[in-house]
Amino acid sequence: MKILVVDDNKAVAKCLKDILQHDSHRVQTAENGEDGYAKYLQFGPDLIITDIEMPLKDGFALMNDVRSHDPTIKTIYMSGALEFFNTEIEAEKKCYAVDQLNKPFTLQELWRALTQCQA
Repeated sequence: MKILVVDDNKAVAKCLKDILQHDSHRVQTAENGEDGYAKYLQFGPDLIITDIEMPLKDGFALMNDVRSHDPTIKTIYMSGALEFFNTEIEAEKKCYAVDQLNKPFTLQELWRALTQCQA
């Protein structure tokens, strides 16, 4: 699977990239929503794992732009304050293939979210 990881915390993005590549996924990273959108257009991922709160363009704005091209793209939102975004995420789940991870998360939680997205 081709996965784009978008997070302004470069250490988180690199860690996820290393873990996912070890599981045979093709992975690219981006450090904000604007960079993520450009990488989406170039890379054409099957799944986007994105932080919500980022400079320049947040995760929701990124996915809004991406879905103008592909409304079926799978998305996993990440945040250390997920409780503040429950309303938006639950609304998106009614229309799109969306899951969520509360930072910090375990490998088990990551694999569960990936499995949900691949189903």
